Amino acid sequence: MDCCIQTRGLTKTYGKAAVVQSLDLAVPRGSVYGFLGPNGAGKTTTMKMLLGLVHPSAGTATVLGRQVTPRSHVQINARVGSLIESPSCYPHLTARENLEVVRSLRGLPASSIDEALAVVRLGHTGGKPVRAFSLGMRQRLGLAAALLGDPELLLLDEPTNGLDPAGIQEIRELIRSLPTERGCTVLVSSHLLSEVEQMSDYVGIINHGRMAWQGPLGELHARARRWLELRTTDNERAARLLGASCADGGWVRVRMRDDESVARMTMGLAREGIGIVRLEERHEDLEDIFIALTGTEASL
Repeated sequence: MDCCIQTRGLTKTYGKAAVVQSLDLAVPRGSVYGFLGPNGAGKTTTMKMLLGLVHPSAGTATVLGRQVTPRSHVQINARVGSLIESPSCYPHLTARENLEVVRSLRGLPASSIDEALAVVRLGHTGGKPVRAFSLGMRQRLGLAAALLGDPELLLLDEPTNGLDPAGIQEIRELIRSLPTERGCTVLVSSHLLSEVEQMSDYVGIINHGRMAWQGPLGELHARARRWLELRTTDNERAARLLGASCADGGWVRVRMRDDESVARMTMGLAREGIGIVRLEERHEDLEDIFIALTGTEASL
């Protein structure tokens, strides 16, 4: 797998507290990788180590084919856009003026500002100062700053934090479009399970600084347990005959079976004079899987 980011045993300790522990992260090139975990799991610290803002206590990080070191991180970051924690800006300046500060510091062409504003749909703000922006507009301005220079990689730390549903939807659609429309890889952290599920191709679940699971989103769904639930005219007798249990709400729960087994089961119940009122397939959702992996409930 061609990885844009790869870490080996990445560790960060502060005194005796291990914030990140032996983390092996693999972010495929051209993907949206959802970095999921509860608050305090080590997501932000990991992203800061990838940017060279925090030095690891042990292990290595490779970004865009180069190992991150005190000497190399400046050259690597010239190809990386980032939005870590809340976006910083000058409230008395306009969106364009704020981006001009970033552009001049990075030595980018003036045309890059118009391109970034167009992508995040802030080109209409004109002379409006940033202090008059909504929280969603400020988040989009932070994204615009990260997109300056057409980076190969974007690191976004909780980009939908504090936004209303409309703002979340807007940022989600923007992030989802970046690999195809801009050709960049996106690593986006979140404690919101629903956000990661709707934005990402790949998922990494971190808990207490350790990687609990990572891989394609489809493989995470495939981990879900599946079962059948029946509602019959005599649930107690049906449960005894099937060797099953009675679930809450008047359902009989049986292990998932193939179509042929289900047909035999239903005909067998009918021969015993038990009518099937309803038959439904059930499975765990990502919330259940997340709790099983981390022992922690994820925000919805």
